[in-house]
Amino acid sequence: MTGVAFKVSRNTRLSVAAVWGGVAAALVLVSVPLWGSPALMRWAVEVMCYLVLAQMWNLMAGYGGLMSVGLQAFVGVGAYSIFVFAQHMGMHPFLAIPLGGVMAAIAAIATAPLVFRMRGGYFAIGTWVLAEVFRIIFSNISLLGGGSGQSLTVMARIDRSTREIGVYLIAAGILIAASLAINLMLRSRFGLGLTAIRDSEDAAESQGVDVKALKLQVYTLASFGAGLVGAVYFTSILRISPNAAFDANWVVASVFIVVIGGIGTLEGPILGTAIFFALRWLLADYGAWYWLVMGAVAVAVVVFAPAGIWGYVRARWDLQLLPLQRRLILSGRGPQRRETGLEFTGDAEAGRM
Repeated sequence: MTGVAFKVSRNTRLSVAAVWGGVAAALVLVSVPLWGSPALMRWAVEVMCYLVLAQMWNLMAGYGGLMSVGLQAFVGVGAYSIFVFAQHMGMHPFLAIPLGGVMAAIAAIATAPLVFRMRGGYFAIGTWVLAEVFRIIFSNISLLGGGSGQSLTVMARIDRSTREIGVYLIAAGILIAASLAINLMLRSRFGLGLTAIRDSEDAAESQGVDVKALKLQVYTLASFGAGLVGAVYFTSILRISPNAAFDANWVVASVFIVVIGGIGTLEGPILGTAIFFALRWLLADYGAWYWLVMGAVAVAVVVFAPAGIWGYVRARWDLQLLPLQRRLILSGRGPQRRETGLEFTGDAEAGRM
């Protein structure tokens, strides 16, 4: 049998171009304070917060199989941490933002033994109940303003321009770091384990995957990211209340973004966030029609493209900007063919003895 050279690769020309495009986008993102207006930076902070939160929910549900509808619990914990550490303990607000993620992660670890007793729909309901419990608890803490909340007056000590640029750059840094970290994690053994759990917990466990440990890790990581989102967002708007911090619309928006963009894909949350804010801008003057149209769009996508818009594009045209699976490439003189997602380029004589 003639020898056939081969290599295993995850990258394609399109994915390499996409990576360089991402680097260029990151450079543009961090340069906005040099040329953008304060209004643009405030809007961009909101967009980045929703994108990071959607990435966290996609990590849990799209890869880990954890269908949570209570991620707002950790948005609220992270947000209130800013007011505890900066407003009442004298820490610099910018230095307190990472602690928002840490406190959310601690809250996730503390509540995991309870919520992980439930599965499927019960898990989803349980996480929502947890968020409501947190909302009630913070509504009764008079030091933090009780049900009416309080303002982050400590930010008045910082020049307005410095404050806006600082919050923007922190949000941009979190988005870039989260995108890079998720990409690297999903390309590792950690990502393979998550995918196996999503497909079948029993099968994954039979192959030696530590299901409980991985689920706890992804739950904690997503909560950490949600805590950072809460800390950055409420530092930007300078006021908090329990109803705003633990608002179910946080997770509703995240689910909408991921579902229409493409659940279980790295590109889906990015596309979904663009669609979400485009629709919000177009429908801003139509009151209740806003939610009706958003719901109709979500239903249409679920019916005609269950895997989301990017999922449909990937299945229809085999386009992947950030592919996770590896391809076996056989080099030779024969024709090129694709099989089960792997690319083969072999010699026509390779099968002959």
